[in-house]
Amino acid sequence: MNVKFQILSAGLMGGVIALGGFLLLTSKTGVGGDPLSLQPVSSAWTRAANPAAPFDFTVAADKAKRSVVYIETKSNPLASQRRQDNLRRQTPRGLDEFFDLEKMFRGFQFDLGPREGKGSGVILTADGYIVTNNHVIANADEINVKTFDDRKFVARKIGVDPSTDLAILKVDANGLTPAEIGNSDALKVGEWVLAVGNPFNLDFTVTAGIVSAKGRNKLNLIQDSKPIEEFIQTDAAVNPGNSGGALVDVSGKLVGINTAIYSPDGSFAGYSFAIPVNLMQKVVTEIRQNGSVERVGSLGIEIHEIDEELAKEQNLPSKKGLLIKSVQEGSIADYGGLIPDDIILQVDGRDISTFDELVDIRDESRVGQTLMFKIMRDGEVKTLPVKLRSKI
Repeated sequence: MNVKFQILSAGLMGGVIALGGFLLLTSKTGVGGDPLSLQPVSSAWTRAANPAAPFDFTVAADKAKRSVVYIETKSNPLASQRRQDNLRRQTPRGLDEFFDLEKMFRGFQFDLGPREGKGSGVILTADGYIVTNNHVIANADEINVKTFDDRKFVARKIGVDPSTDLAILKVDANGLTPAEIGNSDALKVGEWVLAVGNPFNLDFTVTAGIVSAKGRNKLNLIQDSKPIEEFIQTDAAVNPGNSGGALVDVSGKLVGINTAIYSPDGSFAGYSFAIPVNLMQKVVTEIRQNGSVERVGSLGIEIHEIDEELAKEQNLPSKKGLLIKSVQEGSIADYGGLIPDDIILQVDGRDISTFDELVDIRDESRVGQTLMFKIMRDGEVKTLPVKLRSKI
C-alpha cells in the first residue's frame, strides 16, 4: 500500500510541475512561440516599438479632424434662373432652326428653389482663412461653415483659381485650429495617408490608404480647367462631400487637398486624387496677395529632347539639354532672345533635360519674373534673361 501511495504521489507531483511549467510558458509566448504583449495598445505604440505591427492612426486622425470644416452652400433661385437665361442667349444663332429649343427646355423640370451643396475645407489660420475646392463653392450665393467643435460661421469668398480647383474663404473667427503643413514633395509611393472630410453628409469621417502614385500627368479631372499635372493619387476612400478636405500623413500634417475621383457612378472606386500642399501654398499666397492667380503664358518654343540619335544626327556636343526647333514670333522666348538651334542647358541654375522639367519651372514662376536661361549657341555657352509674361 505504501509503495502504491508513493507512486501515486509522485505522479501527481509530476503532473502539477508539468502543468505549472506549461502555464508559465504560455503566459509569455503564443502558440507559435511569438512574443505576446500584455500591455494595452495606446497612441504611443508605434512601428518603432514593434516593426511588425500596423500603424496607429489615432493621433493623426484626431489632429487632422480639428482643422477640417464642413461646408454647406446655397444658391439663390433667381441667380439660377439668370444662369439658365444666359445659357439660352449664348446658344449660337441658327441652332434654333434645327432644334425646337422651347420644346427642349419645356422638357426639363428646372427646380427654381434653393440649391444646396456640401463639401469640406481645411483651416489655414487661427483667424479664419480656409482652403477648399473651387467646385464646392463655385455657384454659391451663401457659404456656411461648421467646425469640428460645432462652431458655425458664414464665410465670404476671398478668391479662386479654377485651374487648380482651389478657393480661399474667410470667416470672422479667432482661436481656430489651423492644419500643420507638411511637404508633399517628400511623399513616397506606398506611404500611408489619411483622407479627412464629410462624405455623404457624415461629419468628419477618416479613411486610410497609401500613396498610389505621384505627379499624375494630363489628368483633366476638373471640368473647364487646364489639366493639373501634379496630382497625388491615393486609394484612401474619397466620396461626394470629401471634396476640399484634408489628405494628411501619419503624423497628421497636411500634404494635399482631396479634389477628385475616377469613378463610373460618382462614388469611390479605388482611385482618388489630391492637390499637393506645396502647390496649394503657392496658389493661396498669390490669392491672398492679389485676389487671383495670374498665369504665365506659353514660352512659345518647339523643342526636342536630346537623345543619342538626335545628338549624332545634329552633331551636338552632348546629350544634355533641350534643342529649340522653332520660336513663335512675339512669344516670351522671342522677346528673351532665344532662337532656333539654341540648346537650353539650365534655367535659373537647374539642369534641364526634359520638356516636363521646363514646364514645371515655368509653372512655379510668376508673371514679371526673369528666368536666366543658360544656352549653347554655335558651340558657345551664354546666359540670356527671359522675362515671363501673362497669358494673352
